[in-house]
Amino acid sequence: MTDIVNRYDTTFLDALPPVAQLIAEPALADRWDQESALAKMSVGALACHLNRQVTVAHQLLTTPTGFPVLSGGADEHYARAVWVTTTSPDDPENDRSSYDEEARWGVHHLRETTATAAREVTTLLTGDAVGELAGLPWQGWALRRDAFLLTRMLEVVVHADDLALSIGVATPEFTAGVFEPVVELLARLAARRHGQSAVIGALARRERQRGVSAF
Repeated sequence: MTDIVNRYDTTFLDALPPVAQLIAEPALADRWDQESALAKMSVGALACHLNRQVTVAHQLLTTPTGFPVLSGGADEHYARAVWVTTTSPDDPENDRSSYDEEARWGVHHLRETTATAAREVTTLLTGDAVGELAGLPWQGWALRRDAFLLTRMLEVVVHADDLALSIGVATPEFTAGVFEPVVELLARLAARRHGQSAVIGALARRERQRGVSAF
């Protein structure tokens, strides 16, 4: 069990340098108040959302939880999350006001926060005090540490691409250890939503391209 719970500890840390790389981009400051690639979300708010994946990892893995644990891991987490099935950015589940508030502190504050968060989560995941469960209070359930870190890696990979597109820079490359389990999870989620044929067609047949987003 311990080996399984530990399996993404180092991998998650490998996802942090690309986040720092994007946060350090001069173009981020230049476009901070502009609209991002995500509807009704500024570039600054999106950058804060990306960084939150790191800060929340440290926060939730050091907080005891009594929430029920999802036996289906990351797959069940995304299958049950209400925001996945929402149809509008105005739905309450998509409230982004906390990121707007954080963005008002500016890019320099975010860069300091990013560096601190990276140090804290590195110390946590390379030490002996990390918990085996992470409770997600906004969802009402808990995930085992490996499943939780996989969800954070997915969020980092996806939103790094969103942010890079928003500020006009190349999306940073992630290690295979980070990228491959994220792609596998996205493929499973897309197949659940659209069916196996749609995913196979999108990945293997130019003649049958169609939208197969996981969310």
